Amino acid sequence: MKVQVRINHQIRAKELRVVTDDGDNLGVITLDEALKKADELGQDLIEISPNAVPPVAKIMDYGKFQYKEQKKEKEARAKSHSTETKSLQVKIGTGDKDLEIKAKKASAFLKEGHRVKIDLFLPGRSKYFNFQFLQERLDRILRLITEDFKIADPAKKSPKGLTTVIERQVGKKAVEAETIPKA
Repeated sequence: MKVQVRINHQIRAKELRVVTDDGDNLGVITLDEALKKADELGQDLIEISPNAVPPVAKIMDYGKFQYKEQKKEKEARAKSHSTETKSLQVKIGTGDKDLEIKAKKASAFLKEGHRVKIDLFLPGRSKYFNFQFLQERLDRILRLITEDFKIADPAKKSPKGLTTVIERQVGKKAVEAETIPKA
């Protein structure tokens, strides 16, 4: 939602704290005085912070103000990076070759910056196997992933079986030795 900025005669406050474009504080003055000062300088009076007491206004060129605001928004959009959670499903009896293919896909997802949710699918009675045994089955695929990662959500039971979420490790080498015992 775009906030409507009030300028010049659209401003409703009786008194304003006025600041110039250079950063000089003119103090709290009436709206008429502020409009006169802006007119003298050949610029606009722009309400910067309408919720402050008293509201804050700035004397500057409105076009320049819009340009700066658009630039800030563009930088904010560039910095925000949306990550998607990709899912991989592995069955308890999946062979080593298939696990390597799944691990390669998980590595590709991590390289792109996505989180990866790995489901160890447990059909029928296998849901009631020993948790440690199931954890070892899940660790088989984690050992094969080539990208550095950290476990964002440790393994826990889910309706489908056992689920863990991993994400890319930024910076230092991943500390997977503690969480994933090497075979």
